[in-house]
Amino acid sequence: MTRTLQDAYIVAAARTPIGKSHRGVFRTTRPDDLLAHAIRAALAQVPALDPAAIEDAIIGCAIPEAQQGLNIARIAALLAGLPDTVGGVTVNRFCASGLSAIAMAADRIRIGEADVMLAGGTESMSLVPMMGNAPSFNPAFFKSDEPIGIAYGMGLTAEKVAQRWNVSREDQDAFALQSHTRALAAQAAGEPLGIAPIDVTERSADLANGTVHVQSRRVTQDEGARADTSLAALAKLRPVFAAKGSVTAGNSSQTSDGAGALLLVSETILKRFNLTPLARFASFAVRGVAPEVMGIGPKEAIPIALRHAGITQDQLERIELNEAFAAQALAVIRELGLDPERVNPVGGAIALGHPLGATGAIRAAQLIHGLSHHQQRWGMVTMCVGSGMGAAGVFERID
Repeated sequence: MTRTLQDAYIVAAARTPIGKSHRGVFRTTRPDDLLAHAIRAALAQVPALDPAAIEDAIIGCAIPEAQQGLNIARIAALLAGLPDTVGGVTVNRFCASGLSAIAMAADRIRIGEADVMLAGGTESMSLVPMMGNAPSFNPAFFKSDEPIGIAYGMGLTAEKVAQRWNVSREDQDAFALQSHTRALAAQAAGEPLGIAPIDVTERSADLANGTVHVQSRRVTQDEGARADTSLAALAKLRPVFAAKGSVTAGNSSQTSDGAGALLLVSETILKRFNLTPLARFASFAVRGVAPEVMGIGPKEAIPIALRHAGITQDQLERIELNEAFAAQALAVIRELGLDPERVNPVGGAIALGHPLGATGAIRAAQLIHGLSHHQQRWGMVTMCVGSGMGAAGVFERID
């Protein structure tokens, strides 16, 4: 049987604020609870849509173990109060997990196998270490005199990109400062970022009195942006991955906690429930690169995604380029000739944070609301991916 491809539309997009890992607002909050909150917030944007119409939940998570194991997609769907009929599957493409989840959900709709899909991502880097609790690399990666590229830590790959694409320390620090400046300006201006405020409760025991102190607060914005940073302060930071390198904690993304969720539907559902789409998911592409320069990955994926979407690069009005490191972000911008003014206009991961598997969904929610607010048509979410990949997804705002 031949199926006619149909469009997949985003009708809701929500995300939690992004918290600093280990010492931030979500340091004791479970990632399945963060995701459940994002799901409920997305559903609240489309009260006319019957949750029972959702056929499956595809959720990205980069380290799917411990508190974010046990198929967190299904767990969070149940925690969010979705009907038992809603399925769930967790996918892992490291930093592109959330974006890949959106693309997979869109594909189910495009080929006519589903009409309503939930997609998103979640990650707690406070509760689950970046490499997992018991990382175990294949020894073959380390056997040669020059280890296979995947054996390099992320920081060393950034150093290699900085060297190969001639990205100076000064340029990296300036890019990092710009990320913070733009993030703070967006917060001050009340820029719509798709954030669903969340209440966090912390408990501490007073052993002397035998009591438990309970403190609650509402988190309304990302907490990573720093008003106290400057070029002088960034210049004082020492390289952390190579003794004579240029990559520092200040020009790298922050480890973070957060979640995001999007609802995608077919045109049939738009009409049935009288829904207004926020955007159309236009295309997705992923390509591999040498693992030792994994940060350059978007350079390969972006042209393919643009070709699939049927547009040219100059038509992109808003680009969410994940700032894993300033070195790789600048290398991608320069190599492709991206307009710096259109890249991360409200700040990126250096200021806002990078909760790995959640980032794609968070950036997508942020992009979609930004396109709507500024009446822009075409936008893109793109990122480098650990082990040597790049991913890119193109979105079109619907008038």
